[in-house]
Amino acid sequence: MNTELDLNAYLDRIEWRGDLRPTLETLAALLDAHMAHIPFENLDVLLGRGIRLDLGGLQDKLVRARRGGYCFEQATLFAAVLEAVGFRPVRHCARVTLQRPRTESPRTHMFLTVPLAEGTFVVDPGFGSFAPRVPVLLRDRAQARRGSEVHWMAFDGRCWTLCAQSGDSIVEAWVSTLEEEYPVDFELGNHYTSTHPDSGFRHHIMLRALTPDGRIGVMNRDVTRWRDGTPQKFQLADRAALRALLAEHFGFDLPQVERLRVPAIPEWD
Repeated sequence: MNTELDLNAYLDRIEWRGDLRPTLETLAALLDAHMAHIPFENLDVLLGRGIRLDLGGLQDKLVRARRGGYCFEQATLFAAVLEAVGFRPVRHCARVTLQRPRTESPRTHMFLTVPLAEGTFVVDPGFGSFAPRVPVLLRDRAQARRGSEVHWMAFDGRCWTLCAQSGDSIVEAWVSTLEEEYPVDFELGNHYTSTHPDSGFRHHIMLRALTPDGRIGVMNRDVTRWRDGTPQKFQLADRAALRALLAEHFGFDLPQVERLRVPAIPEWD
């Protein structure tokens, strides 16, 4: 099994030709390029495939097959890249609080912090719709902006919460104590997320890709395409329409989705 990072192949995947010195500017640019070229998607979970977190498997899927992935896949790969160019990322788990309070949410999200001369920054390439496209300074309520997107970290004396501005509302995305975690911890979270009957990833299509003029998100049959800040909504007619959407906006063709079973879309079964 290949356990070495092919850095050149990864840089080709994200079309990166810039500086690789471990600076804040490099970190921000690599994060932006990674998110622009490697989409968020959970299709392998719905297809009943195992989600590999070893470096060889991640490169086969996200780099060579030009697929996307979810947080455990994206953050694991991105951490290896950062280490290869001289950063010192720390790996963490979080409890997602979009749908449940923290007391009912398992630690099923993976993100990174990266210490730099300017401070420590949260880096989260695999959170889907509310993922910040820029490093977020780990300082209470210090805002990070990218266009109309605003994120910040809030500290309550014990835990840190990633917050995002969504219209007139504030979204509390996830909460973490910022303990350093290890590969076995992410294997546990990944196993729950991809196999447990209560995991939302086993019941819903969840996709997000960045486009030159905005972004596109999919929740089951509902598609939202943002162009220059303006949303356009429509529904997927069938699995063939999903396959065409993947080819057009997500950068890969996946014939298997034409046999996809989605519990949240019973009429597709």
